[in-house]
Amino acid sequence: MNKLIATLIAGLFATAASAQTATTPAANNAVVKAEAKAEKEVVKAEAKEVKKAAKADEKVNKAVAKANEKKAEAHADAVKAHANAVEKVAKADPEDRAKAVAKAEEKIADANLKADKKFIKADEKLLKTQVDAAADKATAAAKTEQVRAEATADVHKAAAKH
Repeated sequence: MNKLIATLIAGLFATAASAQTATTPAANNAVVKAEAKAEKEVVKAEAKEVKKAAKADEKVNKAVAKANEKKAEAHADAVKAHANAVEKVAKADPEDRAKAVAKAEEKIADANLKADKKFIKADEKLLKTQVDAAADKATAAAKTEQVRAEATADVHKAAAKH
C-alpha cells in the first residue's frame, strides 16, 4: 500500500513538473529578450552608480587635503605668533617684562583663537562635503535599485504575456 501511494505521489509530481516546463518557443524568446534588455539596463545603472561614487570619493579626498592644508597653515601662523610674542618678552627691559609678558599672553591667546576658528571652519567644510558625497552615493544607489526593480517588472510582464 505504501509503495502504491509513493508511486502515485511521484507520478503526480512528475506530471506537474512536465506541465510547467511545456512553453512555446515564442514565449521563451520574448522572455529571453526582456531579460537581456533588463540585464543591460541594470549594468548601465550600476556603472553610473560606480561613477557617481568615485566622483563623490574624489570630492571627499580633495576636501580632506584642503582641510589638512588649512589646518597646517593655521597651526604655522599660531606658532609664528607664539615665537614673536616670546621674542618680544625676551627683548623687553627687566622693568617692562611683566607688561611684555601680559601682552605676549594676549597675543598668544588671540593666535590660538584664530587658529581654532580656522580649524573649525575647515572641519565644517569637510563635513559638509562628506555629507553631500554620502547623499550622492545614496541617491545613485536608489536609482540603481529603481532601474533593477523596473527591469524585473518588465521581465515579469513579458513572461505574463505568454
